[in-house]
Amino acid sequence: METFADSVPSQKSAAFFEEESSVSAHMNRLFGRQKSIHKVFGGGKSADVLLWRNKKISSGVLVGATVIWMLFEWLNYNFLTLGCLALSGGMLMQFVWANASGLLNRSQSRVPRLVIPDELFVNVAVTVGAEVNRFLNYLQDVSTKRNVKKFLVIIASLLAAAIVGTWCNFLTVVYIGFVAAHTLPVFYERYEDQVDNFIYNLLGQFQNQYRKLDSSVLRRIPKGNIKLKKFN
Repeated sequence: METFADSVPSQKSAAFFEEESSVSAHMNRLFGRQKSIHKVFGGGKSADVLLWRNKKISSGVLVGATVIWMLFEWLNYNFLTLGCLALSGGMLMQFVWANASGLLNRSQSRVPRLVIPDELFVNVAVTVGAEVNRFLNYLQDVSTKRNVKKFLVIIASLLAAAIVGTWCNFLTVVYIGFVAAHTLPVFYERYEDQVDNFIYNLLGQFQNQYRKLDSSVLRRIPKGNIKLKKFN
């Protein structure tokens, strides 16, 4: 009985500390995130691919993107050459499929055809157009709302992107982003606590440096009201 009585409060205290640690870990998630990584990415098949729930599909997508990048970047294929070769290969396969049954004295089988639905192009165009317009509206809001700090941050980010663009072409930048989208989420999901602590420490250092820059430079910039004259 004494052993049982001693074990009861210890179990309660252990459960309390575990609950407290889980709550603190929940509050210290990056950017105050309350959902899981899988739900942040939509929770569908795309999230399963990005988080490597199905390793065969995820590895196939990553290998396919790598092959395409190598064809254009290393082997110096252009889009016209690669497209013509792909069409020639497809026509050759269909030709063999259509004539093989006659050569083998079998009944003629139906040759498969590739048909891309029109809705796919419409959805892609609408999605890309909406994202481009939202990005342009954000840039114009920053440039017209007289927020000097945010304006300088955006200008510095665009200049940094321009410098990165001089190091590699657009295809390589897209490929790097694609690889990062397929590797960083699963890495963050596996080492979430360590990454959160590292990023919080890094953000703290950035905030200290920004406060020094704000107190020494940005606050000295006059905020005058610029009125534009209307010409009739």
